[in-house]
Amino acid sequence: MAPLDAKQQATLVDANAIPVIDVTPLRDGSDPAGVGRALHAASQDVGFIYIKGHGIPEDVIDAARSCASDFFRRDAEIKKAVKVSAQHRGWLDAGVAVMVDDGRPDLKESFVWGYQDANGETPEDSPLRGPNQWPEFLPDMQEKSMAYFHHVHDVAGHLMRGFALGLGLDENFFLQTASRPLSRASYVSYPAHPEDSPDDLFGVAPHTDFGVLTVLCQDSLGGLEVRDVHDNWIEATPIDGTLVVNVGDLLSRWTGGAYRSTPHRVVNMSGQERLSLVLAYDPDPDTIIDARDVNGPGFAAADAPITCSDYLVWRFAKAFSYRRETPTPNS
Repeated sequence: MAPLDAKQQATLVDANAIPVIDVTPLRDGSDPAGVGRALHAASQDVGFIYIKGHGIPEDVIDAARSCASDFFRRDAEIKKAVKVSAQHRGWLDAGVAVMVDDGRPDLKESFVWGYQDANGETPEDSPLRGPNQWPEFLPDMQEKSMAYFHHVHDVAGHLMRGFALGLGLDENFFLQTASRPLSRASYVSYPAHPEDSPDDLFGVAPHTDFGVLTVLCQDSLGGLEVRDVHDNWIEATPIDGTLVVNVGDLLSRWTGGAYRSTPHRVVNMSGQERLSLVLAYDPDPDTIIDARDVNGPGFAAADAPITCSDYLVWRFAKAFSYRRETPTPNS
């Protein structure tokens, strides 16, 4: 985890530095290569992208956001019924995540779920996968949340095809081992930032995302800030009808550093609760992440091959207090 950046050191610059890409031609097949080139260029620079034309129905997004709001407004004693499991499924209260070494715990609160089959069953083939925990006090949460998960996961699949095309690979390169994806979705609540708070207190502290790809549906309040290649902080201002996509550490590793996993943070100064819908896309747990597969057998990879699951287990152990006993893999 990177050293903490104090808020007073930030220089906020033009949000136009984050590109907006219409992915409709990728989804409908009219110009997938063109979208792939655009995704490729953006991923080598700021590493964050607004996408439009994603195709997720507005009512699916609204239903998911309503579920999140209903859940977080419940008393903590009630939410404890779905307290996060050893497989990282369920409710995480504020103070559980610490994204920087020796930093303060994040203010955020979240609810995590992931892939399950048509019967509601989840394979337990990784320390980071187990049964989803659905609260009995919100009986429609499973249906609405899984509907959002499937829609946004389809978007992530299209994006992975686009990244492959941008790298000059077969469009299904990154999807060869994605029948049992380790992807996780989460509802995240950021309380209004306390007035006169210390400079090292954040909704979520500066960090890079662990996995392959993150797809974020923001609300209208703002608060997401992205660090550019010049170490300036950019406000990722909400743009109606878009999703925010960013490269994660595993995709950067997989591409041998060609794609940039960008530090970002959340400071919610709106005076209201900020709600985010997040998908962390990852392939099957046993997928080998090896930059030589992308760049050729002669590529001098800086990192040894590692499975998706092993890498994520290591990173989660560093970030979440309830997993600190997990050992570091040899990599």
